[in-house]
Amino acid sequence: MKILYSAIDQSIPAAHGGAVHVTAVAEGLAALGHEVHVLATLGAQAFPTARVNWQSMGPPLGLRQLRFMRAGAVRRIALALQPDVIVERYYNFGGEAILSARRLHAVAVLEVNAPVIDYPGSTKHRLDQFLLVEPMRRWRERLCRSADLIVTPSARIIPAFVPASRVLTTEWGADTTRFHPGAGGQVPFSREPSDTIVVFAGAFRAWHGAIHLIEAMRRLRERGRHDIITVLIGAGPELSRVRAAAAGLSGITFTGAVPHDQMPACLAAADVGVAPFDLTAHRSLAWEFHWSPLKIFEYMASGLPVVAPRIERLAHIIRDGIEGVLYEQGDPGSLAAALERLANAGDRRALGTAARLRAVQLFSWQRHCERLDQAIRAAHAGVQNVAECAS
Repeated sequence: MKILYSAIDQSIPAAHGGAVHVTAVAEGLAALGHEVHVLATLGAQAFPTARVNWQSMGPPLGLRQLRFMRAGAVRRIALALQPDVIVERYYNFGGEAILSARRLHAVAVLEVNAPVIDYPGSTKHRLDQFLLVEPMRRWRERLCRSADLIVTPSARIIPAFVPASRVLTTEWGADTTRFHPGAGGQVPFSREPSDTIVVFAGAFRAWHGAIHLIEAMRRLRERGRHDIITVLIGAGPELSRVRAAAAGLSGITFTGAVPHDQMPACLAAADVGVAPFDLTAHRSLAWEFHWSPLKIFEYMASGLPVVAPRIERLAHIIRDGIEGVLYEQGDPGSLAAALERLANAGDRRALGTAARLRAVQLFSWQRHCERLDQAIRAAHAGVQNVAECAS
């Protein structure tokens, strides 16, 4: 089938999760035999592959809030292509591609990675209340009603009126071919044979919780554990605060941002992957952990046991004591104990092997795209319960 994929507020290529997601889905669908055309903002380098037909299109002035102003341009491209399927990556101020799908009678697929419905403390809900007639809610709900298929990590962030038969609940994934325990390449850190390397990879935002990892390391040093070394990869608004918290602590390395194509080697050179999410720092996550955390799947694919807070969603991905260790959220002492447990090479080797197996079987981009392909084909064939077809 011919697929038009609109992700115009995403820069491609780039190291952030949205860019990785769009690229992986586009290439995965193309590998399954579809003709895939993607509209995205061109990043600092050329688009990544000839297998996908990439076309540069960004929101006016680079502002995501103006994205819908590209509706006319998207419609003209859709009219020229005559796609069987139009996929749009959801955003509050989007809808440019879903409306084109309705006009062309193409299958309309809405990818939803952030809450469509209002949650306690929602800024958009307060704005809607100020505007009285709630135009933002009405628009979001119109997009959901117009979609033949909604793809999301959490059905709870979709309006209740959407039939479950039209919602494919599925996780993001990892490229399990590129991310594996033997991945080689130059890495921006060194190690001693006796070290246990704990890696954090992220955009250093408050809810990523890197500050909690530093507090856990401080407690380990106070207990005389100097063999557990931490490497923090990435950049972002919280980086300076985290660096300041780490001042005076030994065995902590900040690498700065690393290109995504170097990440397989970085993770393969580590022993433990940490995702210390702080839900109290993000209102929508505190209400529902709607993310499908890319870093966790890449840790697992690399054969690393994962240390993460004991959150219901994460407990379905990482089974405590099987693929990793879950600790009590917001408790640096509990996090420190989890890291100390995995200083035992035998324990972490067994958990890492299980994590790799689970990633290959359930959480690869290939598996994600196979399920998406099955649901799209069912929707195109007019099947009523498209979600059930994506086994």
